[in-house]
Amino acid sequence: MAYVSIEADERMEEGPDGLQFKSFLETDARQTAGGPGVGNVGTDHTNSGYIPDRSGKTSFWQVEHYQSYFDIDTKTVLRRCYLTLIPTNSSFLSDHLTPADLYGPFWTLTTLIFSLFVFSSLASSIAAYMSDPDAASPTDPLEYNFGLLSIAVGLVYSYGLAVPVLLWLGLRYLGVGEWSVVETVALWGYGQFVWIPVSLLCVIPVPLVRWILVGLAFLLSGYFLISNTYPILAAADQKAVRLVAVLLVLLHAGLALCFKILFFSYYAVKQIGPADPL
Repeated sequence: MAYVSIEADERMEEGPDGLQFKSFLETDARQTAGGPGVGNVGTDHTNSGYIPDRSGKTSFWQVEHYQSYFDIDTKTVLRRCYLTLIPTNSSFLSDHLTPADLYGPFWTLTTLIFSLFVFSSLASSIAAYMSDPDAASPTDPLEYNFGLLSIAVGLVYSYGLAVPVLLWLGLRYLGVGEWSVVETVALWGYGQFVWIPVSLLCVIPVPLVRWILVGLAFLLSGYFLISNTYPILAAADQKAVRLVAVLLVLLHAGLALCFKILFFSYYAVKQIGPADPL
């Protein structure tokens, strides 16, 4: 029997704590698959199909899920708002709302709420001054009806957010899934932009002028919404399409009447122009 002489390693005398074993199997496997292993830290994983953990773990209820919908510059938002004022723009979804965002619709609806409240209060002050100029004093504080602000919040957000979501759910029930809920909300939000300049012009204390402005805004925004929604509705049953289209027109007409009656019905005692029909 042969014996082989082996020199003792001094580290063996340190005990089990002195020995450390490391497995490189997991690291090699991740490197082979293109994952974020030790040897490729700081490299670009886009071409290899690597998706960061933060994006892959986001769910519908997390704020990070909606972060990309608010990543848009002001110039693009203003351009989209301007394009809603063009009556013949019936391809807004495919030509100008790709990709869809939520920042623009939220900004439009919120600005409309404050525009209705501020300009309605201004119209009330002008009507009060024109009714009795001697009783008005520059030092008298303005009285604001903050109840109108609550009404504006509920009315605008209900129509601009709840209606498109319900429309999307209804179309999904009818088997129409050609657009997403974000596109629906974006279309409805941008479609209300016309009411912002109209609310400013309705400060003019002439009933006929206000009705004309509200009528023009109703026709312009209504045609914009129907012309961009009808190609999607056409994929469903014809009877259901007509019913949904009529319902949308009635809701939009109700919104226009609410804006006119609730926010711009302040008139001077001394009537200016033709009488108000309502």
